[in-house]
Amino acid sequence: MPMKELSGKLDAKGLAFGIVLSRFNSRVTEVLLNGALDGITRLGGSRDNVTVVRVPGSFEITQGLRMLARGKNAPDALIALGALVRGETPHFDQLALVVTRDIAAVAAETGIPVADGVLTTDTLEQAMERAGGKSGNKGFEAAMTAVEMAQLNKLAG
Repeated sequence: MPMKELSGKLDAKGLAFGIVLSRFNSRVTEVLLNGALDGITRLGGSRDNVTVVRVPGSFEITQGLRMLARGKNAPDALIALGALVRGETPHFDQLALVVTRDIAAVAAETGIPVADGVLTTDTLEQAMERAGGKSGNKGFEAAMTAVEMAQLNKLAG
């Protein structure tokens, strides 16, 4: 019996995206946003088809994702962008776990692909490296994931 294989193409033309961006650590998150927008437009997408929702912090990202997913004009894919930087208390560990788990839950609940571009780093310097520094731009990478998964979702649908 022949095997059937599906893979999403990197073509954002005609796709709609929702980006939920944490304002906390905005020095990092704004660079992630620029990377995500660059990724979408490089793949043929339009900024006119992108809705950006700004939320106070990373904890609120999943609430923003759910709002977009449940709206009457739900996007083809969602992108979560934030920066959690370890502090001197256990709050970081708890928050990183909850945010990561809840981002995955939004995708499972809604059937809309969600790309996780929330950084979890020990230092602000590490976060900046992942937001356009020598480690690339994780916002751009999240956009690539969102485009590919949106296309795959259309194929599988």
